[in-house]
Amino acid sequence: MPYTHHSHSGQFCAHAKGTLEEVIRTAIEKKMQVVAMTEHMPREQQDLYPEETAAGYSDTILGDIFEKYYVEARRLQKIYSTRMSIFVGMEIDWIRPSSQTFVQDLLSKYPLELFIGSVHHVHGIPIDYDTDLFRRARQVSGGTDEKLFEDYFDLQYEMLKALKPPIVGHFDLIRLKSDHPNTSFADMKSVWEKIHRNLGYTMSYGGVLELNSAALRKGMKEPYPNAAICKVFLDLDGAFTISDDSHGLDQIGTHYRELLQFAKQVGVVQIAYLEKGSVTRDPRFANISFGSVGLSQLQSHPHSASCVAA
Repeated sequence: MPYTHHSHSGQFCAHAKGTLEEVIRTAIEKKMQVVAMTEHMPREQQDLYPEETAAGYSDTILGDIFEKYYVEARRLQKIYSTRMSIFVGMEIDWIRPSSQTFVQDLLSKYPLELFIGSVHHVHGIPIDYDTDLFRRARQVSGGTDEKLFEDYFDLQYEMLKALKPPIVGHFDLIRLKSDHPNTSFADMKSVWEKIHRNLGYTMSYGGVLELNSAALRKGMKEPYPNAAICKVFLDLDGAFTISDDSHGLDQIGTHYRELLQFAKQVGVVQIAYLEKGSVTRDPRFANISFGSVGLSQLQSHPHSASCVAA
């Protein structure tokens, strides 16, 4: 039962490619059985990405885009629901304390079925967009990767406490543009303590970590989160799901064979996936819960066996 709980389309995301319907149709062609559509939430004017500014976007336009996304996602869900399980959600951006109200207003307006809790900015500066912006954020933190890592995980902790995301997105995304992309963090005492704190809190409310293959696609040695973090969460009896974080049709389900082999190596036995039914896991999302499947069953699926680099 291959699936992804984190995906984007070029129709509603300026740095992605393909229409939302093409995403769904490609996932069906690749024999996926569960797909969550999770376009980015709208952001404040000061938080637009460079390509959004270049395209003449505004915060109002981003809000309009999200409205169109929701309508289209529900349309596609209705059309293709007999062929796969489709969930309509969003990926949130926790940037500052005011993000809490922004997210809660969206959850009140749109009856979504999940959201991915992510941090893409530190000190209001994108940390995964390019190296120059990452370095700007690092300078504000004090000039070292370690200081920026500390600030990132503190910001993530704020998000976890305020919103309790059902799925925590790319837990250690901060590695991507750093001078230590393959660090385990374990030799950074303060950072490692903050990671333990965040994992413990995630476990306390029943949050699920995504094993995100995008890190492998971008040339990193391990997915998000890395092995050291996964082992800590496993020791807490934490649950994992899998995602490709695709931003293009050619990225759907890529690197899943490596992702599942990594999961096996760190000791993951079961993989969680969203399902609909009479059970409600989170009162914000009626009749939505998590099922689980054995990792070995996923590895034997024809899709997983054929998904390598793209």
